[in-house]
Amino acid sequence: MKTFIIIGAINAFLAVALGAFGAHGLEGKISAKYLEIWKTAVTYQMFHSTGIFIIGLLMMKFPQSGLLNWSGWLMLAGIILFAGSLYVLAVTQISVLGAITPIGGVAFLTAWLLLIIATVKHF
Repeated sequence: MKTFIIIGAINAFLAVALGAFGAHGLEGKISAKYLEIWKTAVTYQMFHSTGIFIIGLLMMKFPQSGLLNWSGWLMLAGIILFAGSLYVLAVTQISVLGAITPIGGVAFLTAWLLLIIATVKHF
């Protein structure tokens, strides 16, 4: 589905931009601990942007796959909840935001599981 290719590409673009911002704009402004948290968010956003992009390519072959569709949306939700909460945590240092991060992690895990099931089912 073209939508997931676009969503994946947008998120990859944002991951690169946010990575550059972290390296150049935040260095010296936040502690090393929070800069590492920022880097973790960038890494997970990029990995899952690639996952969403791949799902978009697979949906071109299997456009009616509900498993792939759910996997793509769960990866996007994971980016928002996992990476998003880490970005905000890094710049605000509000530790309660760390409670949101595992929800995004579960979304990532579920998305990958659905992708595995879809692959077994369709190939």
